[in-house]
Amino acid sequence: MTTPAITPEVDVRHADSRFVTDFGWLDSKHSFAFGHHRSRTNTHHGLLLVNNDDRVAPGTGFDTHPHRDMEIVTWVLDGSLVHQDSMGNNGIIYPGLAQRMSAGTGILHSEKNDSWNLAGEVHETPVHFVQMWVLPDEQGITPGYEQREIEPERLAGGLVTVASGMPDHAEDAAIRIANRHAALHAARLAPGQEVTLPEAPYVHVFVPRGAVTFEEVGELAEGDSVRLTDSGGQRLAGVGAAEILVWEMHATATA
Repeated sequence: MTTPAITPEVDVRHADSRFVTDFGWLDSKHSFAFGHHRSRTNTHHGLLLVNNDDRVAPGTGFDTHPHRDMEIVTWVLDGSLVHQDSMGNNGIIYPGLAQRMSAGTGILHSEKNDSWNLAGEVHETPVHFVQMWVLPDEQGITPGYEQREIEPERLAGGLVTVASGMPDHAEDAAIRIANRHAALHAARLAPGQEVTLPEAPYVHVFVPRGAVTFEEVGELAEGDSVRLTDSGGQRLAGVGAAEILVWEMHATATA
């Protein structure tokens, strides 16, 4: 991680420019090169290496697979996702529940749209979620898991700190990540409701639901994103009902 000299920039990325993986049961759109997709010029922004917008059909999902040395934050928008891992953690992730998995020295986990195996009745609803990966401060940490529900009133009241390792968010972050330079904020915006973006060397704004107006840019539709460099402080407003995910980052990946 480093904080080199940077030039102010506002880089708008529209939804249809993303990489796409379609396995039938999985419809995944990637903001950065991921899986079999390759790009030397689109590997990360700041500390954010993965921003996958996923829809998984009921009864399907990701079988047990490994991760290492990564902070993985999952945010569900619709439906529910079942998490199970090699440390014995298991549970149902649903809208408003912040979840973080620290892969550290190595962890195995699965993610499936089959919550009826733990509780409830069989459903036919796809799960829509965004999974985001950031680098940890140090490699080889002990794997870990954390989840916490965020009240709907808070999410409707403006930007809420979902996950952070920054000292400034020690009291208000719902969950902690092992990176002292990064924080994820979220908000559910009513029509016309405004929020102000944090100022940081690197800011990533993603619109997973609805549409917003972005000061100095114009309207952003569902799936659009903006990569801010040495910027921030702009205002966003919901066009209709919308949801936004905002990464505030004070360092960047060296890769």
